[in-house]
Amino acid sequence: MKFAAMKRMINLKDHRIKEKDRAKAKEKKKKDPSELKEREVTKYPSCLFFQYNTQLGPPYHVLVDTNFINFSIKAKLDIVQSMMDCLYAKCIPCITDCVMAEIEKLGMKYRVALRIAKDPRFERLPCTHKGTYADDCLVQRVTQHKCYILATVDRDLKRRIRKIPGVPIMYISNHRYNIERMPDDYGAPRF
Repeated sequence: MKFAAMKRMINLKDHRIKEKDRAKAKEKKKKDPSELKEREVTKYPSCLFFQYNTQLGPPYHVLVDTNFINFSIKAKLDIVQSMMDCLYAKCIPCITDCVMAEIEKLGMKYRVALRIAKDPRFERLPCTHKGTYADDCLVQRVTQHKCYILATVDRDLKRRIRKIPGVPIMYISNHRYNIERMPDDYGAPRF
């Protein structure tokens, strides 16, 4: 009796496998070689001229990351003044709620960074999303609005931002601020 039940189960499995093979064969037959292939191409905003963003212009809005503030303190750089020295124009440093929460979580060791972030010259940007992961927040904001320059020292974040066209990246090297992916007409040349 057990043998007969097992034989029926094997036959049912074989039957199901054959039905799947038939369905796959039908799908293969439906494709027509003369049919036009459709691809989804990402749309870029009209403000991008080749790789440069024409929406950028003085006063520059610079989104600041947590580690950028910390490294500026280590390099003894005044953030607003150094940005102006780099771009030769007025700069408005912007800080999101997520970055502020990240600095607050770091504790007493980074209280100087928190004091700098609460400077009235910094524009505070509210976040409407859930969670406080600052990198995702910055990438999302830069993707939606192409009017920002992103200031960061984080390699992973830089890598993610480079994939988004038209977003310049400000970073620290040789005790000064440099900028990449920005037209030479707008900012200081890279060294």
